[in-house]
Amino acid sequence: MNDDRQIRRKVEIAMEPVELHKILKFENLAASGGEAKFRIQDGQVRVNGQTETRKRRKIRHGDVIETPEAILTIVKSNPLIDGSDQICF
Repeated sequence: MNDDRQIRRKVEIAMEPVELHKILKFENLAASGGEAKFRIQDGQVRVNGQTETRKRRKIRHGDVIETPEAILTIVKSNPLIDGSDQICF
């Protein structure tokens, strides 16, 4: 799944944990929650290098999510300081 064409970006979360399917949906890696859940069950998503099939897998700071399109690194944001335009969960 590791490909030079994959987009690499950080995803900031304000609270832990966040369910895997929600991150895929909000990061536009799936058009809907249903599509996100399908992609996970279909084995199209890896977390920390391992294929993940649990839709509600709890994602925390430091986790790395890989799809054919993107590699997402999860970082904990400081909601008092965070002035970014990224979506914070």
